[in-house]
Amino acid sequence: MDFALTDEQQAIFDMARAFGEDHIAPHARDWDAAGEIPKSLWPKLAELGFGGLFVSEAHGGTALSRLDGTLVFEALSMACPSVAALLSIHNMCGGLIDRFASDALKARLLPQMVTMERFVAYCLTEPGSGSDAAALKTRALRTGGGYEITGTKAFISGGGYADAYIVMCRTGGHGPKGISSILVEAGAEGLSFGALEDKMGWRSQPTRQVQMDACKVPLDNLIGDEGQGFSYAMAGLDGGRLNISACSLGAAQAALTQTLAYMAEREAFGQSLDRFQALQFRLADMEIRLQAARVMLRQAAWKLDTGAPDATKFCAMVKAFVTEAGSTVVNDCLQLHGGYGYLADYGIEKRLRDLRVHEILEGTNEIMRLIVSRSLVSDGQGG
Repeated sequence: MDFALTDEQQAIFDMARAFGEDHIAPHARDWDAAGEIPKSLWPKLAELGFGGLFVSEAHGGTALSRLDGTLVFEALSMACPSVAALLSIHNMCGGLIDRFASDALKARLLPQMVTMERFVAYCLTEPGSGSDAAALKTRALRTGGGYEITGTKAFISGGGYADAYIVMCRTGGHGPKGISSILVEAGAEGLSFGALEDKMGWRSQPTRQVQMDACKVPLDNLIGDEGQGFSYAMAGLDGGRLNISACSLGAAQAALTQTLAYMAEREAFGQSLDRFQALQFRLADMEIRLQAARVMLRQAAWKLDTGAPDATKFCAMVKAFVTEAGSTVVNDCLQLHGGYGYLADYGIEKRLRDLRVHEILEGTNEIMRLIVSRSLVSDGQGG
């Protein structure tokens, strides 16, 4: 069993980390305050192949494995987890279109998605249906030339910012089999947006409700087949859980690295903070958490890449463990910085704010535990 990254994988990680250090980290605090990431950033990431990470090479994508993808998001999150997470959403949309859309829709969308001239957001959650996503009420009615979509999507990262939206909506009866996936492009008649949400973290990502009132969409914008939208959404969740876990891991690792440097310089009672055994034990606990998280993440990614039957369970376990480990580590780093950690200048408090939502999205960690426990009861065993 080889735990080492290949030379190519190490190069992917190093390239993403260097980009983050040069193009994201110096601006992360300003973007957080402004509430928006400049769209000029995305084509620069696309030049590295990061606009179509999970898009096939036939459509101009990079076609990375899920493990390789986690390396990109871990590295970019060292600079800013909010930016990395928004990139993850775009790539999830690209992968969904590449796998399920018609050839005509792929040809129309993917070239500009891969170059990131067009940014695409994802609309599943509604004000009344979060964890119970199959209960969504947004409805698409067939008309002569396409669909009219009516409903509201909540907590949409990129709402009012993206160039198009993949909308999960009901074309049939109740339950998951009545849900379809339809692309709604910016400027569509009947499409509007709520006010900018004032959030705890991920503040550089503009988040709004996406509102559709008899929103007119061409028939060709249906992704795949009617009634299959929910299965498409679920097919992308395992990968999304890996990506958001990688975002937590990268941000927490950066916080620990910063904290080690701070403690080596800061003195109290005649010696640097890193000489106090009690504080050394805190550092050791953080390192143990992060190393365990990294091994779990890469194992789950390997299972997803190889089509292991228990991949979904492992992705759920990783999402719960790694996102909680990341929040715990960053919170401990803030504590070890003392009052300075509470100040925006040091960047620790931003990481803590950004990571907190990772325990909620891509399925709450309570739902992750439900997935794992159901798997255990169904299998009759753990291992």
